Amino acid sequence: MNNEIKLFEGNQIRSIWDNEQEEWYFSVVDIVGALTDSKNPRDYWYRVKKRMTEEKSQLSTICRQLKCNF
Repeated sequence: MNNEIKLFEGNQIRSIWDNEQEEWYFSVVDIVGALTDSKNPRDYWYRVKKRMTEEKSQLSTICRQLKCNF
């Protein structure tokens, strides 16, 4: 896997390229931070997941935290 930083409207988004699957994986926390301007995007994402669970809704995919060393 190849780690890389992408830029979205001036915000850094951590990403990983998976050679076997031939697709990019992006940090959800970084994307949430870029889209919401939240001061604590990790907490924001936690609360969204918690609300969805309480409402018996599901995310379309299982989103786990990526550990990137940049």
